[in-house]
Amino acid sequence: MVSRYDKYVSDLEEFLKTINEISSRRYIRTNTLKISPDKLKKILLKKECVIKTTNLDEVFELINTGYPIGASLEYLLGYYYLQDLSSCYAVDAMELNENMKILDIAASPGGKTTYISQKLNNTGLIYAVESDKKRLKKLVFNTTRCGSKNISIYNIDGLSLSLSKIFSEAKFDNVILDAPCSCDGVIQKDRFRKKTYSTKSIDYCSTRQLNMINQAVSLVKPGGTLLYSTCSYSPEENEFVVNSLFDKHDIIIEPYKYGVPGLTSFGDHQLDKSLKNTRRFYPHIHNTLGFFIAKIHVK
Repeated sequence: MVSRYDKYVSDLEEFLKTINEISSRRYIRTNTLKISPDKLKKILLKKECVIKTTNLDEVFELINTGYPIGASLEYLLGYYYLQDLSSCYAVDAMELNENMKILDIAASPGGKTTYISQKLNNTGLIYAVESDKKRLKKLVFNTTRCGSKNISIYNIDGLSLSLSKIFSEAKFDNVILDAPCSCDGVIQKDRFRKKTYSTKSIDYCSTRQLNMINQAVSLVKPGGTLLYSTCSYSPEENEFVVNSLFDKHDIIIEPYKYGVPGLTSFGDHQLDKSLKNTRRFYPHIHNTLGFFIAKIHVK
C-alpha cells in the first residue's frame, strides 16, 4: 500500500501520520430546506459546540460537541446532515440550478442526494438509484428526515440501468455517480478498511466502475454534466476510469476550484492531459477524507 502511495502522494510521511494517528475531521452540513446556516450556528453555539466555517457556506467543521450530534433533536428534525466536506464538494462542483432533472446512481445513504435536493430548493426531480435493499432503508430515512420532496427512489443496480424502461429512454441534465470503491480514502475514519484493501479489491471495483460510468455518461443530455467520484486514492478507480470515456464519448473534463490536480500518468500508463482537471483530496492537505472528483461535460 505504502509503495503505491509513494507514487502519487506528496509529503508521504505526513500523509501516513495523518491517516494512521490522527482522527478524521468531522463536518456538519446545514439542511437549508429547514433552517439557515446562521440559525443552525446559533443553536450549536447555544449548546456549547465549537465549530469552524469552511469553504462552503452550508458546511461547518465540528471541533467539539459535548453531546451525541447524530442523535440530537435537531438531527432528527433534519436540520443538518453529518457529511464529510469532500463529499459536499462533489455536489458543489455540479453547479446545480432549480428545476433540473438529476440522476443519482448508488445514492444511499443519501448525503449527496439530500444536498442536491436542497441545492434545487425542492424543485425539479432527482432519480435516486440504489441496488442494496438494506442501504435503501437508510436512503428513505434520510430523504424523509431532511424533508426532500423532489426525490424518487428506485431499487435498481447501477449496472442494469440500460435494461430498465425508466432509464433506457431517459436523459438527465446532470448525473452523479459516487461509485462503489475500495474505500482506502476512509481508512482514517474506518480502520477496518486496512484489512479489506488489496489489489484484488481495486481490480474488482475498477471493473464495475468502468461499466457503471459508461452507462452513466450515456444518460446525460448533450451539454449536461456527469460528476464521477470515489473515496479511493487508487488511479485505477479514478483517472483510469474517466480516461476510458475518451474512446467512445465526446467529453471535456472541467476543473473545480478545490482539491489538487489529478494524475496524467501512473507507472507506465500515460493518460489524457485533461485529467489534470480532475481533483484529488488528501487528509493531510485538505483536512478531509481521501476523495476524487471528475466533472465531465458531455458534448
